[in-house]
Amino acid sequence: MTQERRGRGRPARRAADEGPGARERILQAARDEFAERGYDKTTMRGIARAAGVDAALVHHYFGTKDDVFAAAIEVSFEPAMVVPQILGQGPAGIGERLARFFIGVWENPATRAPLLAIIRSALTHEAAAKVLRGFVLRRLLERVAGELDVPDPRFRAELAASHMVGIAILRYVIRVEPLATADPEEIIRIVAPTLQRYLTESDPDSPATSGGAGTGS
Repeated sequence: MTQERRGRGRPARRAADEGPGARERILQAARDEFAERGYDKTTMRGIARAAGVDAALVHHYFGTKDDVFAAAIEVSFEPAMVVPQILGQGPAGIGERLARFFIGVWENPATRAPLLAIIRSALTHEAAAKVLRGFVLRRLLERVAGELDVPDPRFRAELAASHMVGIAILRYVIRVEPLATADPEEIIRIVAPTLQRYLTESDPDSPATSGGAGTGS
């Protein structure tokens, strides 16, 4: 019996590899692998094995490990849908809308797992940190700040990101009490005014605007 020769590139077709379902299985497997193993210990072969496809198919759809990592977390944010929702009602209330979106994503178990993976990995691995910077900051927060009539929109985005990522690390990764078990609505109430200042006030750190931060009013 002779075997059919195949060149490099796309792997041989199998029934399980065909159709739109293969890409979704790879993404789900990637989210699970990154969440369980972290960036360093996750491999393209391991993702392929968990998805039940050839490893070359993972490369075919996504390219590199960084690319599949970014794609695996994108479902948690969906910036193309989120940004219009946050900006849609104008500057008034944008801090609350952003805080509510961010906390809501973390409170949802389906979207929390890939975010835990990227936060944990970004703390120890530069490639994962690069994905976090590029995706969360530039694709989400900078797009929000860039639509607002304020100076230094990138700096504003970084301030907002530092505030929310810090909350995520303490609440969901390290699980520091009482933050870890605080009511999400209470967190939103207190955090929203600070995000509002970052993204809308001409001088977010001035004494005139910082006085109300602790009251949440």
